[in-house]
Amino acid sequence: MVGPTESPTQDLGVLFPAPPSRRGGRRLPWALGGLLILLLLLGGGLYAVAPLRDPLPAPTVELTVPASMTIPGTAPRLPWPRTGQAMISVGGLGNLGAFGGSKPVPIASVTKVMTAYVILTEHPLAVGEQGPKLTVSAEQAAAYPAEKARGESLVEVRAGEVITERQALQAVLLPSANNMARILAAWDSGSVAAFVEKMNAVADDLGMSDTDYTDPSGLDPETVSTARDQVILASRAMALPAFAEIVKQKQATIPVAGTVQNYNELVGRNGVVGIKTGSTDEAGGCLVFAAVVTVGGRKLSVVGAVLGQPGANTPVQLDRVFAVTRSLLRSTAAALAVHTLVEAGEQVATVRGPLDTGSTIHATEKVEVVGWPGLRVRLDAQIPAVSSRIAAGAEHGQLTVAAGDGELVATALRTGAAMEPPTTWERIRRHR
Repeated sequence: MVGPTESPTQDLGVLFPAPPSRRGGRRLPWALGGLLILLLLLGGGLYAVAPLRDPLPAPTVELTVPASMTIPGTAPRLPWPRTGQAMISVGGLGNLGAFGGSKPVPIASVTKVMTAYVILTEHPLAVGEQGPKLTVSAEQAAAYPAEKARGESLVEVRAGEVITERQALQAVLLPSANNMARILAAWDSGSVAAFVEKMNAVADDLGMSDTDYTDPSGLDPETVSTARDQVILASRAMALPAFAEIVKQKQATIPVAGTVQNYNELVGRNGVVGIKTGSTDEAGGCLVFAAVVTVGGRKLSVVGAVLGQPGANTPVQLDRVFAVTRSLLRSTAAALAVHTLVEAGEQVATVRGPLDTGSTIHATEKVEVVGWPGLRVRLDAQIPAVSSRIAAGAEHGQLTVAAGDGELVATALRTGAAMEPPTTWERIRRHR
C-alpha cells in the first residue's frame, strides 16, 4: 500500500536507473579501449612490414676447388748420369728435373748453338731460304791446314768460295765445323772478338747467368756454361723455324766440302729432332737435344742437356752421352701422362642465398692436363655475380686449368638446383 506522501515513480527510479547522460564522463573508457585496439593493430602491421623495408643480402659464392694443386702420385725419378750435369725440361710445363749442380763447365761445340742463334736473329731465314751469300777470304782459307793439324772439327774451304748463310749454318750445326763458325762470326760482326761480345750480351739477355763465351766454336775450354743455361738457349733456338729445320737434318750438301753428316746420331730416332753435340778433352761428351713426345694425342717438346760425360776420345764420349740421353728420354716419356683433375659434374662452388636459400655450381666436362705426379697446377674459377634467382642447369662461368706455362684447359660451369628468393611471408616469419 502506497503511502500518501510517496510517488510510484520513485520506486521505478530505484529499480530502473536512468541511462547516463550523453554529456557525462562515462563514455571515456570505451574510447580508450578502441584507441588501444587500433594502436595494437597498427603496431603489428608495422612490425610485420619492418623486415620488408631492408634489402635482401646478395648471394655469396664459395669455391670448393683449390686455387692450385699438385698432380697426385709419386714424383718421377730419372736415370741421371753418374757424373757431369744434366737437365730435362718439357715445353710449357717446366723443368722435370736436374742433376749435377750449377757450376759452369766447358761445353765444347755446344757453343755453336749460340753462334747459330745470334746469326739467325741478326739475319733471319725463312724455312728453305738460302739467305745472303758470304765469301771465304784468302786468310780464312789459309788457316785451314793449321786448324786441321790441331785436330779441329772442320769443313774444307777455299779462298773465294761463295757459300750461303744456310749452307754455312749447316756446316756449323751438322759436322760442327769450327772454321765455319769463325767465318760466320767475322761476316756478322767484322771480327771474331766483336761477335763473341755479342754472344755474351745475348746470353745476359736470356738470363744465362752462369755462361761465358770466349770463342764462337767452343774449342777454347774457357767457354763455359751449365745444363740449365743451355736448356734456356736451346728452347729459344728451337723456336726459330730455320734453326729447327737445319738441326733436324741428317746430312746436307755444301760447296767444296760436299755432303756432310750430322754428328748427332740420335736425330730421327725416338722423336729426337736435334740439336748439337760437343766433345773435347776438357768438356767430355756433351749434348743439347730436343725431342717430340706424344702423350694422349698431344705433342710435347722435350729439351735437355747432358754435359761432361767421360771417355778417352770423342767417339767414346759421344757414345756415353747418347746412351744417357736415350735413357733420360725413355723415362721422360714414361713419366708424362694425362691426369683428370676435375670430373664432369663435379661441384666447383656453393652458392649461399638469403634466408638459407642456395644452389651449387658444377663443371660441365672433365678437365684433363698432361703432366707428371708432383707438378703444380693452377685452377681459376671465373664465376660472374649471382642473383637471388637462379635457374637450374644454367651456364654460369668457366673453370680454367693450367699446368706450368702450358696451354689452358677450360670447361663451362652450370648451376645445380634452382634458387628462388624468399617469399614475403618467409621474410616476415624469419623476422619474428
